Amino acid sequence: MAKEFDVCVIGSGPGGYVAAIRASQLGFKTAIVEKRHLGGVCLNIGCIPTKALLRSAEVYESIEHASDYGINVKDYSADFGGMVKRSRGVANKMSKGVQFLMKANKIDVFMGTGVFKSKSELSVNDDKGKEQESIKAKHFIVATGARPRQLPSLEIDGDMIIDSEKAMQLEKQPKKMVIVGAGAIGVEFAYFYNAIGTEVTIVELQDTLVPVEDKDVGKELGKIYKKKGMNVMTGSTVENVKKKGKGVEVTVKTKKGEEKIEADVVLSAVGVTGNVENLGLDKAGVKTEKGAIVVDKKTYKTNVDGIYAIGDVIGAPWLAHKASHEAVVLAEQLAGENPHPVNYNNIPGCTYCEPQIASVGLTEQAAKDEGYDVKVGKFPLSASGKATALGHEEGFVKVVFDAKYGEWLGCHMIGFGVTEMIAEAVVARDLETTGHEIISAVHPHPTLSEAVMEAAAEAYNEGVHLGTPVKKK
Repeated sequence: MAKEFDVCVIGSGPGGYVAAIRASQLGFKTAIVEKRHLGGVCLNIGCIPTKALLRSAEVYESIEHASDYGINVKDYSADFGGMVKRSRGVANKMSKGVQFLMKANKIDVFMGTGVFKSKSELSVNDDKGKEQESIKAKHFIVATGARPRQLPSLEIDGDMIIDSEKAMQLEKQPKKMVIVGAGAIGVEFAYFYNAIGTEVTIVELQDTLVPVEDKDVGKELGKIYKKKGMNVMTGSTVENVKKKGKGVEVTVKTKKGEEKIEADVVLSAVGVTGNVENLGLDKAGVKTEKGAIVVDKKTYKTNVDGIYAIGDVIGAPWLAHKASHEAVVLAEQLAGENPHPVNYNNIPGCTYCEPQIASVGLTEQAAKDEGYDVKVGKFPLSASGKATALGHEEGFVKVVFDAKYGEWLGCHMIGFGVTEMIAEAVVARDLETTGHEIISAVHPHPTLSEAVMEAAAEAYNEGVHLGTPVKKK
């Protein structure tokens, strides 16, 4: 006999487990199906454990530069195994936290792979494909996330070519690593491994690192990474990877011709694709397109009544916080409430390398492409008293405003701690705050966040800390 629920969520990442909790809070009898670990990729093999590794790298770099702060440290070294162990401990703690939340909210948890038998019934199978449970629900929410995308010339084998999951749990620190792709995942691992002594080469097809970011940010990160000793190869592609001795030989096509690089391992970080396979979506009649489930981005309905989808499995942006917000909105809609819809034009992106990167809204070029007459302000952190005191003067805050109405079109940051600063821009944009309102809001001194106000002042020719001559109005 099938077990019956009001809501059944498939996948327990930041989208799935939040959807299950909110649904239960709203009075729905709720079940969640997870094939691997509660918490999904983010908590177990993504966001959380990678941030733990990055923190280890930051501490190591701080010790390396301790003498800059008048502190003498002797006999220190990077314990790669210890860093990995700490990272796994952090991930396990967070996963147990989700287990607690499932019990606290009286959500039935089914471990196994959810496969639709029809649009109204789901089979929960073990790893051999044998049915363990059958579930019927009024509402099914697919939140199965995404996995690393593979290029035909760069198939992940777990040995010569690895993905991000393997990269955070290697048994031995590689002496040399080639990273293909300079998005958030690529540059984060590049920072971590370079910081602890691995010789890192980054290969990126586009002309700048982090190509989805404002061009100025990508250029700045490229300069900083080169200064850190990384081999940065933009406008380049990996043509071939072959075994050579105990390592690999990577053939890279550059603008100047082919170049061969020897390494211990290659990390493929070329993006992700939705987990839409082996879910029985065809039996349920659910439409997919280019590795994503097709939904209405306001209601999250698929083309089949009673089946919804949220998070990475419905496509970009592939961000945990986006998935969680979609989860809350969907659950509240199912309860007959009228929640504020997700504003997809105001979702921040954060990259946790050092220096960090954070952004929201339009880049300068995108704003111009959309026909805006823009006012742009840029404030270097080298002019920030707090950044100088901290010993982190690299980077800047850049703001883009509509010249006509003062609308805050975009904010782009690179520097120490900027992922903690971007929320000001997100909230301000949501409240339709203008440039002059940011300038007139008193920002505390000395802080890193006052760089946002300083950048806005520069956009309106009102800055006082860069020595820029003021133009008469």
